[in-house]
Order: sequence, then structure tokens, then C-alpha cells
Amino acid sequence: MSFFRLAPKKSRPNIIFLKGGFVCLPVGLAARLFKIPYIIHESDAVAGLANRILMKKATKVAFGVPLSEETLEKHPNFVWTGIPVGPEFKPVSPSRQAGLKKAFSFSPDKPLIIITGGSQGSKHLDETTREILPELLKFTSVALIAGRKHYEDMIDLKQYENWDKASLESNFRMWEFNTTMNELMGAADVIISRAGATTIAEMSALKKAVLLIPFERLPGGHQVKNAERLETAGAVKVLKDSEMVENPGKLLEEIKHLIRSPRLRADMAEKLHEEARSDAARCLAEVILKEAT
Repeated sequence: MSFFRLAPKKSRPNIIFLKGGFVCLPVGLAARLFKIPYIIHESDAVAGLANRILMKKATKVAFGVPLSEETLEKHPNFVWTGIPVGPEFKPVSPSRQAGLKKAFSFSPDKPLIIITGGSQGSKHLDETTREILPELLKFTSVALIAGRKHYEDMIDLKQYENWDKASLESNFRMWEFNTTMNELMGAADVIISRAGATTIAEMSALKKAVLLIPFERLPGGHQVKNAERLETAGAVKVLKDSEMVENPGKLLEEIKHLIRSPRLRADMAEKLHEEARSDAARCLAEVILKEAT
């Protein structure tokens, strides 16, 4: 705030872009005090506290999720821009999917599920996978992103990752993290994931069948609301984290159902893909530049 007070007007920004979170709150309040316009971007289905405070005076509020016509009419400063993701996140053809399975040493003729809790991982997803993995491998290949935080705790699962020279015999692989997630998820027939907004945006861009396991204990419950909105639209399946932990077999049954239902998977993937905006980065940049000039 002291910078805005001391800096001459010609040195002040024309516009401030705020992505959300409490770190943005003092900046937004200072901008409001010194009459500097600001734009905020909200990724989740429900706005966090900082954004709820800031959006009252924001020049524009950009949303990652589609907005109803009624909402747009009621709030003329609201706009749907989507969530920018890398251009490498895009649908793959069946032949490309088969090629990606082979590139990761999985059988191209066997369904593949990806289980990921993000770069840090999810203890609950990891431990549930440990419980049901022997049964999963009877009918599907499995790729587990255990996460940097939990990988060492899951190292025993490497016993299932059997190789004969350069050939994977067990149809199971586990990574701490994978730097080519667009390709790994592109190979998947089903993705099991937490319900963070950016991850959902990447999966929607890839046009994938998704089972979301939202983490219920996060402040504001934004993952739960992200998942519920998409489940209502028929775009994903949802399993509560608490239900999965109490009964790991529920995750197994959900996966079996999806693997045995190719039409359902295709329908879900199509509906989820409708959420994607391939032009999200350009759209957001245009909103910022328009308000800055």
C-alpha cells in the first residue's frame, strides 16, 4: 500500500490482475483505496473469501466456470474466460491414445486408469489404491501418481511393477510425479483425481472420462462444489473421500462400472469437454488489455 501512496501517478499501474487467495486481498484493497482498477479471476465453482470481498468493486470478474445468462445479466462485470491450460492439453485420437499407452509401456489393448492426487499426492488416494490394486490389475492397467509428499510411503507398491528387460509385464507403474501429464492422461481411459479447478480444466481439455474424489476438508469446500456442479451436469462421476476411506471397495466398484461402460465414458467425456475453453488464455488477456487501455 505504501508503494501506491508514494509512487507518482505516472508510475502507478493502469490495471491490476489478481488471481485469488489471501495474498491478493491487501493488494486489491490498496488498489481500491487509490482508485486503481483491478480484475480478478475465480477458478472454482464457488468464490473464496478474498475474491468475494474484492469482486464487489472489481472492474471485471473473470470466471473459470461457465455462467448462466441470468447471472451475466445480473452482474454485467462478470465474464466467463475459462482457465488457461497449456496447448498440449487437447483431445487425442484412438490411435494416438494407443500409441501413448505403448510409450508408457502399457498394453494398448487393455484399458488404463490414471490415479492422481496432484504433484504432492493424496494420502487417501494412495492408500486406497494399495488396498484395491490386486483386484484392479485383474481387468485394467493402472498408473499411480503417488506424489512427492507420499511417494516414499508407497514404495512397497513397486513390487507390482514387474519388468522383463524393457518390457512391462504387470501393467502397473508408479511415479512420484510425471512431467508429461498431458501425455499420461491422454493415454487414459479413466482418470481418478481430486477436484482442483486447474486439474479439472486440463482433463476437460483432454476430453476424458473422470471420477472425482474431492477433498472435503479444504476451507470453503471448493473441491466438493466443483465436483457437485459437474456431477449434476452428467460430466463426471463423484465419490466422497470419506466414503472411499471408509470402504475402499466403493472406488473399486466405481472403476469397474466405468471400465465396463464405454458409452457412459464417452458421454461423460463429451459433457466435460464442453467446459473447456481452448482460447481461455487469449480471452483472459483480451479482458485485461481492454480494461487497461
